[in-house]
Amino acid sequence: MGGDYAPLTTLEGVRNVLSSLHQESSLLLLGNQSVIHEFINEHSISDERLAVVHCSQNIAMNENAIKAFQQKPDSSLVKGFGMLAQGQANVLASAGHSGAVMVGAMQLLKPIAGVTRPCVATAFPLPNGDKNVLLDVGINIDCKPELMVQFAHLGVVYAQSVLGIKDTRVGLLNTGTEKGKGNQLYQRAHELLEQDGSLNFIGNIEARDFFDGQANVTVCDGFTGNIFLKHTEGFYGLLEERKVQDDYLSLLNYEQYGGTPVLGVNGNVVLGHGVSSAKAITNMILAAEKIAQADLAGHIKKAFQ
Repeated sequence: MGGDYAPLTTLEGVRNVLSSLHQESSLLLLGNQSVIHEFINEHSISDERLAVVHCSQNIAMNENAIKAFQQKPDSSLVKGFGMLAQGQANVLASAGHSGAVMVGAMQLLKPIAGVTRPCVATAFPLPNGDKNVLLDVGINIDCKPELMVQFAHLGVVYAQSVLGIKDTRVGLLNTGTEKGKGNQLYQRAHELLEQDGSLNFIGNIEARDFFDGQANVTVCDGFTGNIFLKHTEGFYGLLEERKVQDDYLSLLNYEQYGGTPVLGVNGNVVLGHGVSSAKAITNMILAAEKIAQADLAGHIKKAFQ
C-alpha cells in the first residue's frame, strides 16, 4: 500500500512479474484485501503462488516513521516485518515510507551481531557489463571512518553472494586519487581500509572514474552516496527528456533495478523508490526474489561471526 502511486501501480507490477517468478516462489501481498481482490478479479489473475494478507492500516508517506510504526500495528509494514522476523517470509520488499522501513529493520529485525550500522547499497551497471556496488546511499548521513570499513565488508558479501562477483576490488569515493585527499573522515577511512588485510582495497576513486571498472565495491558516507545516486537519476532523466537513445545508458534508469537491499540486519529487506512505476515494482520483486534465494542476510551473518 506504500508508494506515491500505490496501490494500483504496485498491483500492476505484481501482475506483470508473475510470469517471471520461479515456480517455487510465493508472493504475499500485504494490504487492504478488498482493494487487492478487486484488482485480482478485474484482471482475472489466477495464480496459486499469490496470497493476500489483510492489513487494516497503512503508513502514509508523510507520517513520522517512529510514531507511525508504534501506532499502526496492523499496517502492512509492521505486519510484514513481523512475518519476516518470525520466519514466515524470506524477504520483504516495499516502495513505501523509507523511514518506516528502516525503523522496522532496526527495531524488529535488529542489526546482525558485529554490525554497528546497517546501510543501503545500489549496484550500478558498468559499460563493461560488470557492476559497481555503492554504499552507503542514504542511511548514515553522519558517519565514522570505522563504519566505512564495515560498509566495505557488507558490500563485498553482497557482490559475491548475490551478484556473483568473485574478484571484489574495493574503492573509496573521494575528491582525488591521492592517498591524502579528502576531509579528515575520508583520510582516516583510507588508512583503515588500507590496514584491513582481508579487503582488496585499491585506493581512492573519483566520481568521474566510478564507471570505468577499477572498483566493483565503492564506499562512502550516506550523504555523499545519496547525492551521487540522485545525480545519476537526474542525469538519466535529462537524457530521456532530450530523447538520447543508448543501450547502456538505459540501464541507469532506476526502474531497471527496482530496489536496493538493506545490508546488516537479521533479515532480507529491499527498499524501493517512492515514485516506483509498475516496471520498477516488477524489478523490485525480482531483485527481492534473487536476494532471498541467495540468503544474503545469512551470508552476512557468517561473514561477521
